Amino acid sequence: MKIRFEPDLDFQLQAVDAVCDLFRGQEACRTEFTVTRAGVDSVGRFAFAESDLGIGNRLILLDDDVLANLNEIQLRNGLPPSESLASGDFTVEMETGTGKTYVYLRTIFELNKRYGFTKFVVVVPSVAIKEGVYKSLQITEDHFHALYSGVPFEYFLYDSVKLGQVRNFATSPQIQIMVVTVGAINKKDVNNLYKDSEKTGGERPIDLIKATYPILIVDEPQSVDGGLRDRVRRRSTP
Repeated sequence: MKIRFEPDLDFQLQAVDAVCDLFRGQEACRTEFTVTRAGVDSVGRFAFAESDLGIGNRLILLDDDVLANLNEIQLRNGLPPSESLASGDFTVEMETGTGKTYVYLRTIFELNKRYGFTKFVVVVPSVAIKEGVYKSLQITEDHFHALYSGVPFEYFLYDSVKLGQVRNFATSPQIQIMVVTVGAINKKDVNNLYKDSEKTGGERPIDLIKATYPILIVDEPQSVDGGLRDRVRRRSTP
């Protein structure tokens, strides 16, 4: 049995547009950086370092442009317009049972289609929700391929043992979706995310992730807000 997803529900499309229209006027472009990996010769000695091209999101809009877009979105949804852009954090509120996971996953593909963004990190409050998001990605994979002309994408659960995935996240030109719990981010003293690693070319994995300027999607932000403050939310826009 396969689950059929309805792609034309108005309230879901309105939520997708509310996010995507924040970047109206943005040109499709990317930032590039060098990722170094130390090679090993036939007898186990470190050889000359190899370099890969890291690819990240790049936002060229000014804060005034984003604020103007935000005001337009607020007005069409009956919300008072903001007088200033206080931060790069934006909230979309949806009722329980309206398909918020589907909406933010579809938003990823729409942002890529409209503006060329490729790096996304989904932050969740628990392991159970992390597994649920991963399952949602699995069962919607064919649906999004059909809806977005077979655009290639990769997704994975952050695992501190599999840091090569973080390197691929940084260097791949395809849509990359990393799902991570806020607990994994906050365990700074014992987390390999904050330690130099040969698997990432001697870089700290967190630095590679930051270099891509990923768009952060925070699931259940009321549950993770305190844990994210001053650590992750400052990276919530490209």
